[in-house]
Order: sequence, then structure tokens, then C-alpha cells
Amino acid sequence: MKNNPASLGYRMPAEWEPQSGIWLAWPHNPDTWPGKNLADIESVYIDIAQALCNEETVHILVNDFAGRDKAKMLLAERKLSSEQIKLHIIAHNDSWIRDYGPNFIIREFEGQKQLAFNNWGFNSWGGKYPWNLDNKVNDHIASALSIDQFKPGIVLEGGAIEVNGQGLCLTTGSCLLNESRNGKVTQEAMERYLQDHLGISKTIWLEGGFLDGDDTDGHIDNLARFVSPSTVVCVVEENPADPNYEGLAKNRKTLEQATDLEGNPLTVIPLPMPDPVMDQGIRLPASYANFYIGNRTVLLPAYGGEKDKLVEKLLRPLFPNREIVPIHSTDLIAGLGGIHCISQQMPST
Repeated sequence: MKNNPASLGYRMPAEWEPQSGIWLAWPHNPDTWPGKNLADIESVYIDIAQALCNEETVHILVNDFAGRDKAKMLLAERKLSSEQIKLHIIAHNDSWIRDYGPNFIIREFEGQKQLAFNNWGFNSWGGKYPWNLDNKVNDHIASALSIDQFKPGIVLEGGAIEVNGQGLCLTTGSCLLNESRNGKVTQEAMERYLQDHLGISKTIWLEGGFLDGDDTDGHIDNLARFVSPSTVVCVVEENPADPNYEGLAKNRKTLEQATDLEGNPLTVIPLPMPDPVMDQGIRLPASYANFYIGNRTVLLPAYGGEKDKLVEKLLRPLFPNREIVPIHSTDLIAGLGGIHCISQQMPST
């Protein structure tokens, strides 16, 4: 593909690089959280907005005028102003904007940073749900921001890729090479897409499968995350009888054998799994790796119990200039996604 983003100097920055904003999609679809009160989910969104709005703009998609008015009322109750939070009326099916929203990229051009984004295709995680509005959201966002977008022409969900901003990408074959996304696309061809559109020089493939209860076929943001260019936190399970034990151990081994672009080993820090989170007898894909890195804050999913404090203590030295803010996520994860899944960072220019 001529004039692909990488050939024009674009790259996907790491999440810890300076951000101008975060994008969320206001919860409105009760089918996403069956048996839950949407008011409890809305409260999580307000917690996120409150934690971040003093360090970056919070952009929120609302489905219609009624949704906008409700969101404005609830945000105002927390004394959150329109200067801090921008509401965009853009019709959408669901709230997992990480997967269908803009994949922002930046470049240096004539002494200035320029922002654009990749508009990957989205087919509801391999056709699992009959939704089509989400795949149209990005055209509206491009218009609202007046920035360029690139359309690679393949399906790729944002939660399936994790980058260090310096040419490394983590992903899983169970998702990115799943035939329900792009047919029989080869690993080599997929790596070319990542190179051309994200500026990736090396992709590390984790093949340990996915968490029990996960319906994404193995999104990386539940399994392993960069916390610096050469440091990765990797989810592990200590109980050999747990169904996640074997796959997570395989992922850890892969990462411990992996190297950066210069051939140096990565620093791999084990991140414990939370105790099983159940809903109506079904295991939910709860993970502490599903955190969000803001400019001065890290939003950490919290599920109750002692492990929340343990993980908070573990992450604190990895983010010495950021505050770790726990966000109650037991209700949120009932929709099979977490904080990182409902958010998308927008880099500063």
C-alpha cells in the first residue's frame, strides 16, 4: 500500500506518552450488561471522567439527544464541567470503543506533531453480535476532529494490540489470526499491516490462549501490557488447577524469551490474576492488566479483596509519577470487558 501511515512517518505511540484526551462511549445498551442496573455502569464512567478530567479532555460518545441530556445531568451532579468533558452525539451500538474506535497515530512534520488515526474494520469480535453502527463511528469522529484517517481494509480490534511506541508490538494469534476476522490471513501478512499502519518493526506473538469467560478470542490487554519501552507486566495464575494456569504460564515463558529491537531481553513482571469473579455461575474475564494509563493517573480495575491492594502496591513503582486510582469494576466486567476496553487514548500534538 503506497502512502501508508508508516511511510508518511506515523507511528502508534505508547499509552504513557502525553495525551490530549480519552474517548469513552456512554453505556446505553442493557444487553451489554444483562441483569445489571445501567445506573451502576454509568457510575463507573463518571468515576473515570472524574479521575482524568483535570489532566486531559474526556470525550464521550452519546447515542442521541436524550442520552446527552442524561449524561450532562449525571456529570453535573459530580460538578464536572463542559470545559473538561466533551459530549459527541454519534450513534453506536455498544460501549467497547477500544475495539471499534479510532486507533490514533502521530508523526513529526515540519516541526509540528500531526494526529491521524487508523480506521480498522470491526465485525463485532468475529460476528458474535448483530451490531453494525459501531463500524461507522470513526467516520463521524474524523469529521468532528477534522483529521485524516487511514482505512487498512482489514478487521482489527484495538484491544488486540499493545505497543511500546518504539517499534514493538504484543498480540495474540488466537485473536489477530482468527479466521472469523480476516479469513486465512497469514502471520506474515498481519505483521506487514502492523508495520505499515503502526510503525511496528517486531511483533511478539503470545499463544497461551485467552482467559476463561473471554469472548474476544484473546485480547492482549487482558494478558500483558508494556509499562515502559522494555518492561512488560504479564498476567499469571498461581493455582495449577485453575483453567487459566497453563495458558498464562505459556505467555510468561514467551515473554521471558523475547527481546527488544536491539536483542536485549525484556523485563517481565508477573501480575497476579484476581480471585475468580462470577456472575450467575459463569466465570468473568476479570484481569488487573486491563488498566488505563493517563497523563498523571493509572486507572486500575478493582474487584474487592486483598489482591486489589497487592496489585496497587506492585504497580506503584512502575508508575512513579502517576497516581494509581482503583475503579470498582465488578459490575463493569459483567459485560465481559474492563476499563481499558471502554476507553481509547488520544495523543497530544
